[in-house]
Amino acid sequence: MTTEHERRADRVREALNRYEAPLIRYATRLTGNSELARDIVQDTFVKLCTADWAKIEAHLAPWLYRVCRNRAFDVLKKEKRMQPLAEGQAEARPDNKPAPAAVAEGHEAEDMVHAVLAELPEKNQEIFRLKFQHELSYKEISEVTGHEVNNIRYVIHTTLKTLRQQLQGRLDPALGQ
Repeated sequence: MTTEHERRADRVREALNRYEAPLIRYATRLTGNSELARDIVQDTFVKLCTADWAKIEAHLAPWLYRVCRNRAFDVLKKEKRMQPLAEGQAEARPDNKPAPAAVAEGHEAEDMVHAVLAELPEKNQEIFRLKFQHELSYKEISEVTGHEVNNIRYVIHTTLKTLRQQLQGRLDPALGQ
């Protein structure tokens, strides 16, 4: 017979196996730092250990993403206060454009999508990634971001439309050569 403690440990282990890697990718995207992202995800799972399972079990994925997102924003806010950028330091940081090596390796289409996506507002990028990289439902994305489901639908629709138009515009000149 298993105890409540053992059942809780099994649930946390299952959640860890399923969500750790996607949460690390999500937190890395939010923070730009993979080591910091790992710490944030660890904090997320520590909070899961003490959470009321009856309240979160039905919506575990959005709960984990919400906790992770909030923790990432808290950490970023704290770090921003602790380490202000010196003049000229922001310009010295590398941009987020695709690396030439990635293009040379045959990832041109994927790199082009990432470049177009990077030009969109942060809100659109986050919602798009939660939908297509993390495979969350509109309702789950709504729970994570706090935006209405209809707003989520609209953002995804307009983001897809923009991506299609931008990619078509970038591909047309290449086809004419």
